[in-house]
Amino acid sequence: MKPFALTMGDPAGVGPEIIIDALCEFGSRPVVVFGERAIIERAQAMSKHPKAAQLALTIVETSSQSAYQDGIASPASGRAAIKSIEAAVSACQNGECAALITTPINKTALKLAGSAFPGHTEMLAHLCGGAPVAMMFASDAMNVMLTTIHLSLKDAIAAISAESVSRAITQAHDAAPWLSIGTQTPKIAVAGLNPHASEDGLFGSEEAQHIVPAIQSCRARGIDVSGPYPPDTIFMRAKRGEFDIVVAMTHDHGLIAVKLDGIDRAVNVTVGLPFLRASVDHGTAYDIAWQGKASSANLLHVLNWAHAALGAN
Repeated sequence: MKPFALTMGDPAGVGPEIIIDALCEFGSRPVVVFGERAIIERAQAMSKHPKAAQLALTIVETSSQSAYQDGIASPASGRAAIKSIEAAVSACQNGECAALITTPINKTALKLAGSAFPGHTEMLAHLCGGAPVAMMFASDAMNVMLTTIHLSLKDAIAAISAESVSRAITQAHDAAPWLSIGTQTPKIAVAGLNPHASEDGLFGSEEAQHIVPAIQSCRARGIDVSGPYPPDTIFMRAKRGEFDIVVAMTHDHGLIAVKLDGIDRAVNVTVGLPFLRASVDHGTAYDIAWQGKASSANLLHVLNWAHAALGAN
């Protein structure tokens, strides 16, 4: 059984701490941690988990002697996070690791480090040759695919097209094997952009111009997709079990629903990469970093989810 590649994340944040506590509980398959040994071992030394002292870690050193401050974004913390991601991606591309599991990075730290990418998703797409990728959030209650991600609301609306919506629907359909929904042909609901999904054009034209044609095109290819539905009710219907996946038009339309339902039980999945990438559904939490307050519950859930998604592979 191949190991998971687990990135350190931003060393000024909670990533190193939650790695130690989660690995104390996760024993389903081996895990290789990509990051700075001194940082990971510092987290192990401060952990209060009863198994921490005996935890055997496999660490691939990706940077050394990062001069960062706890809880503060800096060029050093951004560079350390980037190096761990690059090395872990390489291991997955080479077939050395079964999946990429990531802990939080900070967008300000990335910018300070000179990165051209606002987050994991865009960086991973670049490292994997620029293939179109999408951000999906999977939870016990609902699965949500995002059509647009890290854009201003104005730019996100401008990015909605029949092509981008069709791609999101297709990627949602293709993600079914990873989801515990019991079918390879998921029922997909598409949320509208405007109030009441535009109410027949009363509140906007994006539904008629872009979203409906995308749905029709995907249905013609055999995908079980319907909509557009009013975004203020479709997530409630999905939680009741009417749909397996909801395609949302913008970042916050989709993620407010997922996170309201329970942040510890959600998994951030990048669809479209040549390997599975799963991540926690929270940020670096600078305000509590290196204080022994961070919860590893979400990372442990991600590790278990990824193991179940891949089976014995």
